[in-house]
Amino acid sequence: MRLENTVALVTGGAKRVGRAISLELARGGCDVAVHFRTSGAEAGAVAEKVRELGRRATTVSGDLSLTDEWPALIGRTVQQLGRLDILINSASEFRLDGAATVDAFRPESWDRMLRVNLTAPMALCHYARPHLAARGCGRIINLTDVSAERPWPDHLAYCCSKAGLTALTRALARALAPDVMVNAIAPGIAIFPDDYSAEQRSRLVAQVPLRRAGTPEDVARVARALLESGDYVSGEIIHVDGGRHVA
Repeated sequence: MRLENTVALVTGGAKRVGRAISLELARGGCDVAVHFRTSGAEAGAVAEKVRELGRRATTVSGDLSLTDEWPALIGRTVQQLGRLDILINSASEFRLDGAATVDAFRPESWDRMLRVNLTAPMALCHYARPHLAARGCGRIINLTDVSAERPWPDHLAYCCSKAGLTALTRALARALAPDVMVNAIAPGIAIFPDDYSAEQRSRLVAQVPLRRAGTPEDVARVARALLESGDYVSGEIIHVDGGRHVA
């Protein structure tokens, strides 16, 4: 797929991995809709960097836990950039009060985690499908996680939501073929939460066969390569985790 003059919607595109993907796709020639929920200033800064790279950009706000936002987010992207060729489902919740452990389980927290991390990506795929399929070569990339295969007992809702997104990726690859190709990237350590201690970081890196943390840019480069060179790849889960999923 040639990225020049295509349009991508990157959910969670204002920060972290989503930001890196937004900028990497722009470097490849893609126009970008940068989605955000509360990080408006950061989204605006990413959009400005995309424009500095010579591509069009817009920011689109939306709370992915709200049903009405799902079709509206697709609609605003198409209205402002004229088309939609690529959907990157990068936005996700990682921590909520409750639902992280068996003892802390609360149904409302569990429901929100799965709604944002699993139901919203499904809904966006549904509403984006007519636009992605219009030219017979639409692409979807979902951001899952190494925890989908190696779950953590202190983040139960998150792990289950990412495992569900992994299954959804494979199911949609069949359901949307041949006009839309669907794959996923499963990062390991792409960027640490700000409150992780040096001891926590060292312990996690020690579990990675390559013995180093990854970066958002590592994930972004794989996303671009998959879009540009993966013309016969669909239903695949690509691990960008330094080998953690086999350790």
